[in-house]
Amino acid sequence: MNASRRVIDIHCHTAGIGAGGSGCFVSPAMRRTIRYRFFLGAFGTSEAELERHGDRVIIEGLAARLAESRHVTAAVVLALDGVRDGRGELDRSRTELYIPNDYLARECRRFPGLLFGASINPLRPDALDELERVAGQGAVLLKWLPAIQGFDPADARLEPFYRLLAELGLPLLTHTGTELSFTRADNALADPLRLRRPLEAGVTVIAAHCASTGRRDGVRYFDGFLALVRRYPNLYADISSLTQINRLGHLQRVLAHTDIHCRLLYGSDMPLIATAVTSPWLHAYCLPPPTLLRLLGERNPWDRDVELKRALGMPEEILFRAASMLRRS
Repeated sequence: MNASRRVIDIHCHTAGIGAGGSGCFVSPAMRRTIRYRFFLGAFGTSEAELERHGDRVIIEGLAARLAESRHVTAAVVLALDGVRDGRGELDRSRTELYIPNDYLARECRRFPGLLFGASINPLRPDALDELERVAGQGAVLLKWLPAIQGFDPADARLEPFYRLLAELGLPLLTHTGTELSFTRADNALADPLRLRRPLEAGVTVIAAHCASTGRRDGVRYFDGFLALVRRYPNLYADISSLTQINRLGHLQRVLAHTDIHCRLLYGSDMPLIATAVTSPWLHAYCLPPPTLLRLLGERNPWDRDVELKRALGMPEEILFRAASMLRRS
């Protein structure tokens, strides 16, 4: 297969409870929520299975599903650094989900279809060293979730971090728009307008979810994203989660802006594409019955996601763009 025609999902999640020495953890507050059970079910596992066989069960499940996909050949699996305290140490009391880089880099090496997406809270004292290190481990991008990790992308202290990101050629995939998957979030930090500093520094920034939800002072985050993407040629976005029940119509709304199609990349938000929150039934109002039936018959979550987005108007080229953008080690 022509490498430039590979379909790479740039937005795939994993998780872990620390079983098998992974170093991952989920906070007690998160483990008490219904979200926790829901996400484990979406991964096709349970807490008991993780305790018996280790957190790598989730990675193995992702790799197995990916291997069965007709359309998607690779997926970037995302680490998640935690909140950092005043000394830059990991603050477990304020971190709800932690997936360390070393664990994920090691696990992704076991499967040719899984690519390592690193995560570094830039407030940690060794942030620059860690950035160099994960690049050496084969990271293809860096993932941020500022509303959960507790830092401001517009913070002037991050300038050296941005300069190194740009020098290394590591794209920055950062959540934009309201965050609802955790028990708490500072969604002011998910405003895409806070991304001007890394964009000015020359970083290739990918706004996850196209800032499709949320407002600041009555102005939609999406409108801020549109203004930025038309100003900065190094700003892109992924279309992950745009078919979910809480974002119905957002994919079509994004695609209506044909001038930004060249800035859109394919992302799934796996494992949510394996659940009812992205069911084709939710889109029955705008899909012909034969198309709906065909989509309902798709058993592989990645294939169903690709076909659903195609049916909703996704241009084919969006599927292939990531292959030329991710960092090659």
